[in-house]
Amino acid sequence: MNFDTAFERLIGHEGGYVDHPKDPGGATRFGVTVHVARAHGYTGHMRDFPLDFAKQIYRKTYWDAVRADDCPAALRFDLFDAAVNSGPLQAIKWMQRAVGVTDDGKIGPKTLLALKMTDGAAAVAKFNGHSRAMAAGSALTWYSVSDSFLSNSRRPGRFRMPLMATASCNERSRL
Repeated sequence: MNFDTAFERLIGHEGGYVDHPKDPGGATRFGVTVHVARAHGYTGHMRDFPLDFAKQIYRKTYWDAVRADDCPAALRFDLFDAAVNSGPLQAIKWMQRAVGVTDDGKIGPKTLLALKMTDGAAAVAKFNGHSRAMAAGSALTWYSVSDSFLSNSRRPGRFRMPLMATASCNERSRL
């Protein structure tokens, strides 16, 4: 998978313009917060934030930061998506654990060699195991999705149902 394909897949989940009063990120468009947009030089209103500008930010800040082009094709989207949602440093650490090298968050010669020698499908399975386990332990949210969703939760403001599909039995008991 290349960046353009990964970006198209990701942006379908990120949505358009949102400015929820409880969102600490403020106004957001295409998953890019006003703070991130400003840090990259955008000065307009977030309602007008162009998709091409978002694409540049995603390329530089997430795809290039995790060196996705140097990874097995099967791993690229999951690594990119994890970088967007958990930050490039954490995504790199999960990837390093998946390929069996020290998880220092730096992509050096040992990580690159391990990536070249790894089976892509096995790396994806291990990578997703690490990232989902971490997500299961820290899945707090800043606002409720809906009243009916929260009525199914024992702890208001906590996402439980989406994790049930991905968490192991041991992880479910902690939720």
